[in-house]
Amino acid sequence: MRSERLRVVLVSGLAGGGKSSVLRELEDLGYDAVDNPPLAMLEGMVRRSERKLAIGVDTRTTGFGADLVLEAMDHLRANPALRPELVFAWADEATLLRRFTETRRRHPLAPQGRITDAIAREESLTAPLREGADLVIDTSGLPLAALRRLVDRHFGAESDAEESRLVVSLISFAYKHGLPREADLVFDGRFLRNPHYDTMLQPRTGLDAEVGAFIEADPDFSTFFAKMADLIDMLLPRFVQEGKKYAAITIGCTGGRHRSVYLVEKLAQHLADRIAAAWAAGGTGLGWRLHVTHRELAREGLEAAYLTDRPVPRPGDASGFRDAAATAAPVQAQEA
Repeated sequence: MRSERLRVVLVSGLAGGGKSSVLRELEDLGYDAVDNPPLAMLEGMVRRSERKLAIGVDTRTTGFGADLVLEAMDHLRANPALRPELVFAWADEATLLRRFTETRRRHPLAPQGRITDAIAREESLTAPLREGADLVIDTSGLPLAALRRLVDRHFGAESDAEESRLVVSLISFAYKHGLPREADLVFDGRFLRNPHYDTMLQPRTGLDAEVGAFIEADPDFSTFFAKMADLIDMLLPRFVQEGKKYAAITIGCTGGRHRSVYLVEKLAQHLADRIAAAWAAGGTGLGWRLHVTHRELAREGLEAAYLTDRPVPRPGDASGFRDAAATAAPVQAQEA
C-alpha cells in the first residue's frame, strides 16, 4: 500500500504561456507526464497510476471545458490518497505574440485568423482555471532556468517532504510595468524617499546597504514597515489554517529597483527571523517557506533576482539553516 499521498499536477494555461516547459520539468523530476489526454480519461488515469503524475490540459483537449476541469479537480481532491494541484501558466499578450512570431507556430484557436483574437478568446475560456489554480506562473519575463527552479521548488523531492508548508513568495515590482498578476497582497512603497534622485544611489539597487540606509531615513519608514509586518504576521497563520498552498506578497515602487527591493529584502529577513525564533523556542516551524523574486532586477539580468531561498531553520540540520541563492541566465522560457 502507498504510505503517502500520490501527487497529481494538472498543468493548464495559455498557448505559448509555458505549459509544455512546465510539463517537461515535471517529467525530469520523476513525474509521468501526459499532455492533452481526453478529459473523460483523466480520473481513470489517476486511479491506475502508481507514480507521480503530471497531466497537461488546455483548450486543445478533447472534451475541454474549464468547469469540467474544475469539477474533475474537486473529485481528485475528495480522494484522501491523492495530493492534486492545478497549475496555470501564462504570459502577457506582447510576449505571446513574440513567441508565436519567433517559433512561426499557429495559435490552436486561430489556424487562419488573427493571433490577438485567439489569445483573447483563450483567456476568456480559461479564466476560471486561472482563478481556481493553486499556482499561477507568469512566464512573461521568466528565464527558462528560473522556471525550472520554480517548478523544482514547488514539486520536487524537497516539496514532497514539506507538504503542509505554505510557500510565501515575496515579489518586488515596478508599477510602470504593471502589478504581478499572481499577487495576493499588494503594498505601495512609492511614498518613501526615492534614491533614484540621488546621483550616487541611482545606479545602485535596494540590495545595496547605502540604498537601504537612505530609504530607512524616511521619517515614516519605521511606522509603515511595522504596520505592514504586523498585518502579514496576522494573515500568514490564517492562510495556513485555511489550507492555502501559495501566497504572493508584492511590494511596488516606481522603477522596481530601490524601495520595493529593499522592502522585500527587509520583510524576508523579518519572516525568516520569526521562523528561526519558532524553531528555537519549541522546535516547531510556523508552516511556511520563503521565496524572493525581484521582478525588474531579473529583467535586467541581475543576479539574486529570482527565487532566492532565505535562511530558514530546518530540523536536523547541523547548522540549523539553509541558504541557497539561485541565479539565472537571461534566457526566455518558451513553449515548445
